[in-house]
Amino acid sequence: MSYRAPLKDMLFCVEHLAQIENVAKLPGFEEAGLETAQAVLEECAKLNEDVVAPLNRAGDLQPSSFQSGKVTTTPGFKEAFRQFAEGGWQGLQHPAAFGGQGLPKTIGAACIEMLNSANLSFALCPLLTDGAIEALLTAGTEEQQQRYLPKLISGQWTGTMNLTEPQAGSDLALVRTRAEPQLGPSGQPDGSYRIFGTKIYITYGEHDMAENIVHLVLARVAGAPEGVKGISLFIVPKFLVNADGSLGERNDVQCVSIEHKLGIKASPTAVLQYGDRGGATGWLIGQENRGLEYMFIMMNAARYAVGVQGIAVAERSYQQAVAYAKDRVQSRPVDGSLPGSAAIIHHPDVRRMLMTMRAHTEGCRAMAIAAAAAYDAAHAHPDAEQRRQHQAFYEFMVPLVKGYSTEMSLEVTSLGVQVHGGMGYIEETGAAQHYRDAKILTIYEGTTAIQANDLVGRKTLRDGGTVAKAVARQIAQTEGELADRSSAAARAVLRRLRAARVAFEQVVDFVVASGKSDPNAVFAGSVPYLMLAGQLVAGWQMARALLVAEDAQAAGTDVDFMAAKIATARFYAEHMLAKLPGVRDGIVEGAESVTALALEAF
Repeated sequence: MSYRAPLKDMLFCVEHLAQIENVAKLPGFEEAGLETAQAVLEECAKLNEDVVAPLNRAGDLQPSSFQSGKVTTTPGFKEAFRQFAEGGWQGLQHPAAFGGQGLPKTIGAACIEMLNSANLSFALCPLLTDGAIEALLTAGTEEQQQRYLPKLISGQWTGTMNLTEPQAGSDLALVRTRAEPQLGPSGQPDGSYRIFGTKIYITYGEHDMAENIVHLVLARVAGAPEGVKGISLFIVPKFLVNADGSLGERNDVQCVSIEHKLGIKASPTAVLQYGDRGGATGWLIGQENRGLEYMFIMMNAARYAVGVQGIAVAERSYQQAVAYAKDRVQSRPVDGSLPGSAAIIHHPDVRRMLMTMRAHTEGCRAMAIAAAAAYDAAHAHPDAEQRRQHQAFYEFMVPLVKGYSTEMSLEVTSLGVQVHGGMGYIEETGAAQHYRDAKILTIYEGTTAIQANDLVGRKTLRDGGTVAKAVARQIAQTEGELADRSSAAARAVLRRLRAARVAFEQVVDFVVASGKSDPNAVFAGSVPYLMLAGQLVAGWQMARALLVAEDAQAAGTDVDFMAAKIATARFYAEHMLAKLPGVRDGIVEGAESVTALALEAF
């Protein structure tokens, strides 16, 4: 099944929900208005539809392979990556000073979705490179930036994130990889380090698509404090880089194996060994013992991108399910509207499944692109207070985009299999690949529970719910706009949005009131809180979309598209937002059955 980028919906979100013309008023983004966004998205769609998407099935059937320390990627990946790099797509959002295009995240988010819809395994390589670029832009020295960023941004080199180890899992306090200062001819430290240790789950830690791989590695310098406060961050390239920028000798880092996985099979997930031949040469990024702080820059960029991956695979699954439902003929319609067997899209439950897939995907896309606009304002707005407010909003949104959108993708891709019936369970249709690929999204870059812990601890308790309540006030403003409408759709959305927002506020009050006195009760409901918040914010964006669509429909603008948007927004309210008061009850009133009483059941 071919992929077609949902350009019309993406541009709707970019124009009306992210308000790209306001983004284009920010310093540095003056040329990045709607016209630019449309041109960039259309070109991005061509590459992904014609070059990247056709490799998705091949990657599942012919995964990356490992032999004698070398990884060979799926046939066609190397050539596709060259086209991706030559088109300037790696540098889309990165500074022009280092060879990038300097476009806003608002545009970049839509491009990232297309790439991941086309081929989730392929897209992981540039995703990790983006994270490495962000870390170097934030904490790298001028020399490090000049040496590494132009080649990373051009796609000549790629980047990785080396966090965890066999004994550590998600608890990075247990990292044991060590870094020893290297002495020069004078007997004094020369600024480099020898790195020793093992790193696991390294996405594209070894491959054949680029000249060099720049590993960013967490390690401990001798004498560093225990725990997370003693971790530093190092640049450790696969090939050492000479002063003139050319590649030197191979560094002492080797791929010893790649994982055999449930999904994303074409993406090589490597085990890397550092220092078997005397120590891998690395260079400190920033200050000693602040590595986790710098790595969180990469992780936040990656977490947002993983959320977009969830939207992307959901979109791909939805497109395939709709196409199948229109073609598959089985059974007479229950209302007798057709004399014989009909395409299954005529059956009510199939329509329910397809609308659930569509509403989830469009809601999360709208949420992610709105968050991207906040990121752009947080970094470029001339007013410091505006930057602060937008930054707070964006940071609140990151666990929602990552945690909720990825969990959403599991429901959507599961429904995609269900729409196909028995054929969905057969690998040849490709429906199962989307389901398998989606599962990792709720795990890597921090499991859903880790995102929920972040939402509770850093994003709600730390400020006493201030940002959460500010989000609720914005939602209430949208409710006011809905209240001025007389349409049945607006009334339905208003009713459900208001009840969901009240439920959210009550959960925030519960978290703030009980976070210190009864943390077990609060964290027992942390993931449901995350799901409630994500579903509410996505529903809020759908409500905003309905307001725009009703006005456009009344003006006679793209009437069919606007009618579909209104129908989808109403479906979201009546079938998704309607559930949130019950989720509130489980969080606020059901903690004891998770904490004390649950022990009696095990």
